Amino acid sequence: MTHALRSLTRLAAILLGLLSFTLTSQCRSVAEDGFVPLLTDANLSGWVRTNTPPDTWRFEDGVLYCTGKPIGEIRTEKMYQNFVMELEWRHLVPRGNAGIFVWADDITARGVPFHRGIEVQVLENAYGNTRSHTTHGDIFPIHGATMTPINGRGGSRAFPTQNLSKPSPQWNHYRIECRDGEISLAVNGTIVTRGKDCVPRKGYICLESEGGVVEYRNVRIKELPGGQVPADQVAIANRGYHSLYSGLNLDGWDAGDTSQWNVQDWVLAFDAGDDSEGTLSTTRSFTDADFVVDVRLKQSNSNVVIDAGQNTRIDLSDPVIATHLEKPGRWNRIEVVTRDGRRIAKVNGNPVTLETDGGSANGKLVLTASGPIDFANLYAAE
Repeated sequence: MTHALRSLTRLAAILLGLLSFTLTSQCRSVAEDGFVPLLTDANLSGWVRTNTPPDTWRFEDGVLYCTGKPIGEIRTEKMYQNFVMELEWRHLVPRGNAGIFVWADDITARGVPFHRGIEVQVLENAYGNTRSHTTHGDIFPIHGATMTPINGRGGSRAFPTQNLSKPSPQWNHYRIECRDGEISLAVNGTIVTRGKDCVPRKGYICLESEGGVVEYRNVRIKELPGGQVPADQVAIANRGYHSLYSGLNLDGWDAGDTSQWNVQDWVLAFDAGDDSEGTLSTTRSFTDADFVVDVRLKQSNSNVVIDAGQNTRIDLSDPVIATHLEKPGRWNRIEVVTRDGRRIAKVNGNPVTLETDGGSANGKLVLTASGPIDFANLYAAE
């Protein structure tokens, strides 16, 4: 071997050693850092598309892109209690709206496309600042959750002490720390918003689609030690529900006259006249399925009959059921579940006796509407 060749061999060995040391050091620092990525692949492994379809979200080259349509969310498969979450976000269009939810339930709350939980606001600067909100990292409880704000203004919302959020299309960095029912938000390196006494204080993490075209990257989490949480401070755990309505179209549904049914983002509206009736049915059948259907009767003479399969039929005009309904114009939640071989229904949380001789046995969910009706949060679990 020549002297020059020996020198090149030694140089190559040194370079390989340096490269190996660098990679080992990087791997060690990641392990010592304690953070793990929450977004890893195009299938959004580890996440549940609660009430938004695949078309709403796209993950490629390390960036999660959200169209903002329909309004809704994705959530983690795993519940979290104490943790630090870091991410970067940016709105691609001015006045964009989005959010991050922590300690959230498994599905959306009655009559809204959002989960019960604590929301960390993600608003683009051009949305504007008012007495009731800012675009710099407000934190607030939503749809039944509770929180005591630090730096509040008389309500339950916590306001930032500094305005540090950057406008579109610049990236912003959030560091969210959740520990024993307390939450803090650092915007671009400085803690600006805090809350305490949060309920729930264990639950899912959600990313929100709310009209704004938004991107997320470098989303990662580090779990922190935590003790036992009282049952009434834990969010509703996964019940296996998946959405039956995309918010974009009527895919998965059959209707005799589709012109009567209007897709209005997260709301599916039956807009026929007072005396008109229309039927919408899932294209697939379900076995021993539980269902959730939110209904808004828009007039006093509006009515809905829900055929939940297994010979189960719920007529909202039934006097017993009607006593549990909200006034026209307000949302109702109808739940049908199978427990120990029996069909059980709840109307706004109130158990009702089910007739099991009027519905079909094919396992399809069938909605028969009379008069103007709004539907939302259509879920099934087998």
